[in-house]
Amino acid sequence: MNLLIPFLTIFLSIVVMGFGQSPTKRYLYMSTPDASQKEGRAGNGILIFDIDSGHKFVRRINIPIFEEGIRGFTGNLKTHSVYFSTSNRRVGAFDLEKDQVVWEKTYEVGSDRSSITLDGKKIYVPTGWWDKAEDGGLLVVNAKNGELIKRIRVGPQAHNSFVSLDGRLVYLGTQTMLTVFDTVNEKVIQQVKDVGEYGIFPYTVNSANTIAYVCLGKTVGFDVVDLKAGKVLHRVVAGNEPIRHRTHGAGLTPDETELWISDQEGKKLFIFDATKMPPQSKGHVELSIAGHGWVTFSLDGKYAYSHAPDIFDAKTKKLVGTFKDEQGNPVASSKFIEVHFRNAKVVQIGNEFGLGRK
Repeated sequence: MNLLIPFLTIFLSIVVMGFGQSPTKRYLYMSTPDASQKEGRAGNGILIFDIDSGHKFVRRINIPIFEEGIRGFTGNLKTHSVYFSTSNRRVGAFDLEKDQVVWEKTYEVGSDRSSITLDGKKIYVPTGWWDKAEDGGLLVVNAKNGELIKRIRVGPQAHNSFVSLDGRLVYLGTQTMLTVFDTVNEKVIQQVKDVGEYGIFPYTVNSANTIAYVCLGKTVGFDVVDLKAGKVLHRVVAGNEPIRHRTHGAGLTPDETELWISDQEGKKLFIFDATKMPPQSKGHVELSIAGHGWVTFSLDGKYAYSHAPDIFDAKTKKLVGTFKDEQGNPVASSKFIEVHFRNAKVVQIGNEFGLGRK
């Protein structure tokens, strides 16, 4: 049987080639400059890295409007596009197969980390952490052309939104409240108040949409939130003594066995065993730079990425690479997305957030 396996592999490869199908190519699309950090900037546009070739730099797509500073970078498989938000209240669509911006709109309010429905029809645009008005919340935008559909009032400092991987829910953070909406009609399903210590900073959820992990604003740590009961179950802090830094970055490994959080000022990623409740510390890895703070993973769970140029093996916790531009300089951003191509067509696309995919 062992001799048969290599033969079958070769045979299947020949069959695939015979039908003219090229292998899947996996890339990381990194937008720059990150509006939230000065570290690691590299011009204006998108840098593309080949995941399966040691994250080698492939090419640059210059997009001058990115000079405004990128606030969010979300993608959609059906439209084979990524949607960017800038500091100038602008949202735009970039077609990954055509390599071009197809529309862009500027709004009276907005735009922070946006998200898009799975059918590719609606974009949810938070009005921004800097927007302290009581009528802050979400802009619901037509993803085809950027036209405003409606505005939803939630509260001040609305930012960090994402659509659940099953497409049913959209999450939004405002000050110390986490709100969950139905993507069909934007009806509020749940609002969890007094979470996150100071501001709803980055957060993640499991694939069942039952548990959220919300970063703390004054201490390196997170709140564990029961999304069904609408309450905080546990508060977990990193280190032997509380570390008085803001936590900005939380990601679940795709198999949901670990939670990684970012100590942006301390240049560390702390790791917790998420199979236990509350999650228990497993150590940390060191980062080469400080920055905005972020954590996410490759879709297969092999690599851990953050706001730093450093690339880690998620299993061994070893540093295995560095993002570098065409000049060989380290580059970084907290706005990037994994994209898979086959025969020049997008066949899979990731998410800014490190969401559970179990």
